[in-house]
Amino acid sequence: MASSFPDGRRPKTHIAVLVTLGLTHLLNDLMQSLIPATYPILKQSYMLDFARIGLITMTFQIAGSLLQPVVGAITDKYPAPYSPVAGMAFTLSGLICLGFAQSYTAILAAVALIGIGSSIFHPEATRMARYAAGGRQGFAQGLFQVGGQAGGALGPVLAALVILPLGQMSLSAFAILALVAMSLLIWIGKKQKQISADFFAGRSSSATTHGTSAYAPTTIVVGLIVLTALMFTKNAYGESFRSFYTFYLISKFKLSIFSAQMMLFIFLLASAAGALLGGILGDRIGRQRIIWISVLGPLPLTLALPYADLMWTGILTVLINLIMASAFASILIYAMELLPNRIGLIGGVFYGLNFGLGGIAAALLGNLADSYGVETVYFLCSFLPLAGLLAWFLPRLNPHPH
Repeated sequence: MASSFPDGRRPKTHIAVLVTLGLTHLLNDLMQSLIPATYPILKQSYMLDFARIGLITMTFQIAGSLLQPVVGAITDKYPAPYSPVAGMAFTLSGLICLGFAQSYTAILAAVALIGIGSSIFHPEATRMARYAAGGRQGFAQGLFQVGGQAGGALGPVLAALVILPLGQMSLSAFAILALVAMSLLIWIGKKQKQISADFFAGRSSSATTHGTSAYAPTTIVVGLIVLTALMFTKNAYGESFRSFYTFYLISKFKLSIFSAQMMLFIFLLASAAGALLGGILGDRIGRQRIIWISVLGPLPLTLALPYADLMWTGILTVLINLIMASAFASILIYAMELLPNRIGLIGGVFYGLNFGLGGIAAALLGNLADSYGVETVYFLCSFLPLAGLLAWFLPRLNPHPH
């Protein structure tokens, strides 16, 4: 992949900052992932149907999405390196409230607080990953994603080992993770000025340095619409697993809750590996090639999944998520190249709006599961990767736009 720095100077890559950002992303998404990981417990305790479970997901995702583009747009103009610390405070309060919730309404309020915390965390953390990356953007976003995906994978394990035997109130104990994340984010905030200076010192004097896009408005609009559509279908398929995979395994293969949670963990762990692999390969072979592989590659596997036995269900779901997750870093960097001066907004949109749309998809899938069964949901979702054909309309980006 050609360098984005035509004068030959590559900004410094701040590995320690990137690793710490990945760790805070791990803690953030681990705390979030406790929500769907506890669905079997909440379903049994509160006699919830799939529609109400989908509504919990939608509430969390909407709360986590509505503010993200707004926060991103504001921090583009007024950088706020310590804003993720405030976001973690919301997550902390949400976990405590969820642990002590005594009604369905209280559950919805608690997950909304956790969603708001996520909406404040992601835009500024995405900007810091961009600046700390230097000339290794794919690696940086992939590493940042590995943290988030690994945290998401750990949720079902902790739910099975801690929350399942100890009960709903044990959720509040995980608030200590928010305190750890807050201390790490304070350290990162102190590095913001130096990292920003190093990044911009290594940029060329092209338009991208001075805050204007080098691409025509039509190219930008078409690119962002296609990327949003691809991200939505990817997230919709992912939500079918995060919210309903354990129920699918229990219904079809008569697994215990513990065994189903372990299979969900393996599925989500594959996502972490795919995110890092996709980011590294995107630096080497190009963003668009990775996007094509990721959005269409899983199609034959998703079509085969509804007919697979237990062993092949495990194998196919790992391969599907490994391939599907590889696109996120490339999609995000592609969008940042289209609008290089709106990193916070891009982070807010692709972490926020699209995950909010994924939450709406979860609510719709919940209604389908109640009406037609959870196995029918996976049959219908198996066709979602066909939307990857939209990648044909992605405009090609120049390595050195003028």
